[in-house]
Amino acid sequence: MEVDKIVQHFEGKTIFITGATGFLAKVLVEKILRVQPNVKKLFLLIRASNVRSSEQRFHKEVVDTELFQVLRNKWGENLTSFLSSKVVPISGDVCHENLGIINTELRDAMWKDIDFIVNSAATTRFDERYDVAMDINTFGALHVLNFAKNCSKLKLLLHVSTAFVHGTSPGLILEKQFQMGETLEGAKVSYLDINGEKKLVEERKTKLQAQNMTEKELTSTLKDLGVERAVLHGWPNTYSYTKAMGEMLLEKFKENINIVIMRPTIITSTWREPFPGWMEGLRTLDSIFVGLGKGKLKVFLGDPNTTLDMIPGDMVVNSMLVAMAIRSHQSSDEIIIYNIGSSLRNPIKYDNVRCLIYQYLKRNPLVNDTGKPIKMAKVKILSSMSSFHRYIEIRYLPILKVKFVSILSSLLLSILIKVTNYMCN
Repeated sequence: MEVDKIVQHFEGKTIFITGATGFLAKVLVEKILRVQPNVKKLFLLIRASNVRSSEQRFHKEVVDTELFQVLRNKWGENLTSFLSSKVVPISGDVCHENLGIINTELRDAMWKDIDFIVNSAATTRFDERYDVAMDINTFGALHVLNFAKNCSKLKLLLHVSTAFVHGTSPGLILEKQFQMGETLEGAKVSYLDINGEKKLVEERKTKLQAQNMTEKELTSTLKDLGVERAVLHGWPNTYSYTKAMGEMLLEKFKENINIVIMRPTIITSTWREPFPGWMEGLRTLDSIFVGLGKGKLKVFLGDPNTTLDMIPGDMVVNSMLVAMAIRSHQSSDEIIIYNIGSSLRNPIKYDNVRCLIYQYLKRNPLVNDTGKPIKMAKVKILSSMSSFHRYIEIRYLPILKVKFVSILSSLLLSILIKVTNYMCN
């Protein structure tokens, strides 16, 4: 489809977006409002206690961000009235039936009006608490699907997943569905019982709470449980594992709903729209960038020839809008899946990333607390665990030995003083 036709496709349409305060959803909302101001309505699901709180979160965490600067420049003083006519912040939560929308009149109005649903609600922490990750990433997807089944004029449900639902599988990754109960290669069990996992985490949580654990201890234990269950079924972390289970539930209970699943790779800052380089917080490679710039990170561990699959946030959003426009005309009995990445057409190597970061920070160094530029040494890449172990031994073992001797000496001196005092008394 031509770009103009894609944009035109959303004129007069009502779109419901979950996870509306998340990074990707913000880019999507801004894009729609900027290129298609004649959209009928944007319902935005925001986790909040009431309508007023959801509106406050929308303005503070979405509209007031730098991302909306282009729209602010375009509309000026009329931006508030424009947004009021197009955007409806909804208080709710994908963790609950009917998405936690308790206003029945509002819910009925949404069911009659919605043309598209975009489910971008997710927790993206790799080691999230198992109960939280299942509530949002797994059963949250099912709750969105059940909500979609009540929408009388729904054209398409677009679910944002991740390319890493395939774990560490090598080679060409096909755009195919997961079957209910499927596990990955290397799993220690042959079948994944999602309801059994839900029951397990609920029972474990109840048992832990009965032991009067602190919230910190409970969180740590449930995080470990998530990783443990993920590895058992063949996934490397709780995030990709629970997202894969969410896909399975969509496949199992799809019925006659037209569904597209988008699987982006590592999402980075915007490439071009609404302007280059917008990012929020420290995401994906940003923490590495900051660590190098502050001189805290000395080495990379990884194969320098490994291809990193990264994709700018605005490219992901563009792919989503194209899929929505095309697939709303082409309903399918099966779920349509799109991998969104760069490795096939425009691959970048691990070593290239290191060099690019180094070159940039050399020209544009970060500054320390006193305002002076931080010098960054060229970072080493260690391609194996054995080389990493050697690096640790050479760099840190002498320091650890000195500290150990110092601690031991202090301990012996303390004991000697106590013994002497005892004998003198």
